[in-house]
Amino acid sequence: MVGVPWMLLRNSLHLLILKKQRALLLELDDNYVALFVRMLGLDHDPLDRDQAIVALWKYSLGGKKYIDAIMQFPGCINLVVNLLRSESSSTCEAAAGLLRSLSSINLYRDSVADSGAVEEITRLLSRPTLTPEVKEQSMSTLWNLSVDEKIRVKIANSDILPLVIKYLDDEEVKVKEAAGGVLANLVLSHVNHEIMVEAGVIPKLAKFLKSDEDGSKIMRKEARNALLELAKDEYYRIIVIEEGLIPVPIIGTAAYKTFRPEMEDKSLSQSEYSPDQRLTLLPWMDGVARLVLMLELEDESAILRAARSIADASINEHMRIAFKEAGAIKYLVQLLNNNVDAVRFAVTRALERLSVSNSVCHIIEAEGAIDPLIDILNCSQISDKIVEKSLNILDRMLDPSKEMKLKFYSGPVNGSEKALNARKNHDVSKGINITEQSISDVNARKIILDPAFIARLVEILKSSSPKMQRKAASLLEFVAATDPSMVSIISVDIESSLVAVLQQKALKDMESDIEAWQPEKYILEIEEAGLAISAASRLLREILKSDIPLHNKDWVAACLFKLSSLSGHNLNFENPINIEVTIYETIPRLIEQIRTSFSLEAQEAAVVELNRVISEGMIDSTRALASEGVIVRLVKLIEEGSERAAEASLAILYNLSMDSENHSAIVAAGAVASVKENRFVTKATMGTSTPFAEKFTYMISSSRTSRIMELSLDLVGDWRLRWLCRGRVGSEALMVKGEG
Repeated sequence: MVGVPWMLLRNSLHLLILKKQRALLLELDDNYVALFVRMLGLDHDPLDRDQAIVALWKYSLGGKKYIDAIMQFPGCINLVVNLLRSESSSTCEAAAGLLRSLSSINLYRDSVADSGAVEEITRLLSRPTLTPEVKEQSMSTLWNLSVDEKIRVKIANSDILPLVIKYLDDEEVKVKEAAGGVLANLVLSHVNHEIMVEAGVIPKLAKFLKSDEDGSKIMRKEARNALLELAKDEYYRIIVIEEGLIPVPIIGTAAYKTFRPEMEDKSLSQSEYSPDQRLTLLPWMDGVARLVLMLELEDESAILRAARSIADASINEHMRIAFKEAGAIKYLVQLLNNNVDAVRFAVTRALERLSVSNSVCHIIEAEGAIDPLIDILNCSQISDKIVEKSLNILDRMLDPSKEMKLKFYSGPVNGSEKALNARKNHDVSKGINITEQSISDVNARKIILDPAFIARLVEILKSSSPKMQRKAASLLEFVAATDPSMVSIISVDIESSLVAVLQQKALKDMESDIEAWQPEKYILEIEEAGLAISAASRLLREILKSDIPLHNKDWVAACLFKLSSLSGHNLNFENPINIEVTIYETIPRLIEQIRTSFSLEAQEAAVVELNRVISEGMIDSTRALASEGVIVRLVKLIEEGSERAAEASLAILYNLSMDSENHSAIVAAGAVASVKENRFVTKATMGTSTPFAEKFTYMISSSRTSRIMELSLDLVGDWRLRWLCRGRVGSEALMVKGEG
């Protein structure tokens, strides 16, 4: 009696399922639901289990009320999960479909995850062959489960992630959409980003947005959402852009109805920024055009977001050239005059990122960026962030090596041939005459010598961060190269500013506890401090090598010696700092003392000190001495000075005579005759002569240059003799010769 109703029920259920009469299934009461749940057990025939799971799946599609009816029975989910191991495709599809329905309800999502559904679905999707329906239902279940953050982390750290990425290439659209939905949910947890990027999710998703074909809107939406979430991280945003997509702000259509005049002198009016910060992803070409278009709008919030996006997208030479060719530089330079700090910072940041390219940097300068950048720096109320960006741009524009880099630049690595002639094509397209542009560049660079601007740079050296100090020192180095007289630099308090750079706080705090609890920050501060000191030392060297008065070089030498002590060098003649101080400060100072002092004792002291410096054998010291034209004064000291001064002068002349290029100057100054006729020759007969006299006389006399010069002097003398003796008798000529 019991078997008959059961058989009738099973046959009726089979007919309902075959006819897909879901409406009739939904009319079943709780007793029948309990019966179907019981049929899922392992003690029933596989066919019965298959029909029961299909019936429950169709029943669950009615909504939450029907799902609640199924979930009244404890252990139901475990029985359903167990059916995922079935060899029957229809059973697996129905089991995955029922799990999909159950996981769509927040109340039951944790129960589905705790039953081992993720592991069983992973095993199911790992099969070599599956029907599209099984894949769709399984992936959709994961889509629902990944809404929960705890389950997202579990899915991302399991073997299911590579399978989800793999099914992005499936032929069935529904399967791809579900896989994209899973990934879009997984990226909502920041802890999953690294493992997802390493698994190669960005290139897979990017292809759906780059394709020109009309694909699934759902797939494109999920891919866009996932990539935008990843693009919030700066490093992953670079990868997204490298895949050919640019984040572009979404603004209202009303913003496109008004455009700024192309040549607008006054700054934009203040406006409230829109709280809507949504973004979309566009292919390179469309994204660049859209961002440049937004720079022309009157809506300041749109301009602000466009400038930010341009800065973020300028990651390589290809993108920088693309923005330049689209005309972004002109609008960005005009926006430097904007009065809103947020807009000004976004614009300077964009120009800073673009100026990394040598060709683009030239265009920025050609568009007249130097004037507004200097105005920004001269304004003491500008934030340090804007000042830092402005310093970076000016430093790149005024870099002396920029033109050389541009000359040998052969375009970006990806083969863009347009970049090779970027500068030339831009000038031609704008109708810029090369000569006029060169004159304009020269006039613009003269602004750098403005005393107010130089004073501002000196102020930055005193009180700013090491990074800004480094840039300010580099700009002052350019000023020094532009103005060799250094009048504009030494007229300000450059001394105390450079001393402040050398006294870096990071170097003073080397014994503090910062290294213990923030080692990365400590290393970064030490590196920035070192770069600032290096820039200051280059500026000091430029000042030291310049033609400024010698009394102004005293503090320069003192700073360099202090710098040498910071680096741990010994102050010997092999120290490069000591060499340059000696060549450009010590030797010129001693020579000036020999030339200008009215005291013979002061001259003698200077020549003795000079002899000590030269005798150390320092590189280029004799060359520096010869270039100052001091040989005549040394010869005079041999003739008129004390024995100690004459000895030192002769030793210096001997060191100078080691270079044959100095022989002609030595002979012309009468050094040979002075040595031969001076007391050194007399003392040589008494055995007390200095060895320098004999060596010096021999070296000069044996020099081919000196012999030729002496012979020339003799010939000149003979010619004058013949001129004087013309028309006289021989005896009179001999008499004249004797008198001469």
